[in-house]
Amino acid sequence: MISIRRARPGDAPAIAAVHVAAWRSAYAGILDDRYLANLSEARLAAFYQRAILDRREGHAVFVATAAGQDHPRDAPGGEAGVVGFASGGRNRRRGLGEGEVETLYVLDDYRERGVGRRLMRAMAAHLRAIGCNSAMAWVLRDNPSRFFYRHLGGRPAMHEAIRVAGQGVEQVAVLWDPIDTLLAATAPVKEG
Repeated sequence: MISIRRARPGDAPAIAAVHVAAWRSAYAGILDDRYLANLSEARLAAFYQRAILDRREGHAVFVATAAGQDHPRDAPGGEAGVVGFASGGRNRRRGLGEGEVETLYVLDDYRERGVGRRLMRAMAAHLRAIGCNSAMAWVLRDNPSRFFYRHLGGRPAMHEAIRVAGQGVEQVAVLWDPIDTLLAATAPVKEG
């Protein structure tokens, strides 16, 4: 069973592991192989520990956990394992959507199972609750998952060149205005 909940400080190491695995998968051939190989779970765990505790600007982190038959093989004991996460809050850059989905990463084995959609719904609901009427996310132009955001009704709003580990890449701002577009696209689907 896969559940979505607000992240707790103890989730930071598992979130960091998901981050590293997702980057190594999604950005292979896009970012430098040495950079990806040297991503530090320990450094990222410390970063996410702070991010989970930081509530400024409406910041929040949500995790997708899997238990039962969906339990990840490498998760400890009977605990549900973190298989994806999303973070965000009020937009860090004014004028391009009121809220921002800063991160969304899901382990490869849990893609195409609605985990990303459910995490995006949790973020959209949170952003709406803190008063954001629109939302955006930055996505690397060559990210193979970029179409996911378009499928959820996001539209490209801006392009810009940035540097990641000294390498020039292009990112695209995907916008949901109004945020109701994202909430509707991620609404739970009735089964049966």
